Amino acid sequence: MTNAELLQEGINLMFAGVGFVMCFLLILIYALGLMSKIINRFFPEPLITSPSSIQPQTNDLERLRPVIVAAIAHHRRQQQIK
Repeated sequence: MTNAELLQEGINLMFAGVGFVMCFLLILIYALGLMSKIINRFFPEPLITSPSSIQPQTNDLERLRPVIVAAIAHHRRQQQIK
């Protein structure tokens, strides 16, 4: 085989590989979309019917504030030691 033929075979193999990967990814995308539709159809999100069933949401910042303050204080202490 000449260099030109080898290069042509390499290019053909590259395009075949890229084509197979592209087909697989497209099939995967459609399969995930189909599975999502099936899950949403048979297992829908529960609806909230009355306001009394709504629990007050805890404020994440208020829960994390002591942790953040402690982390900042620890960092400042470590910086003063060095």
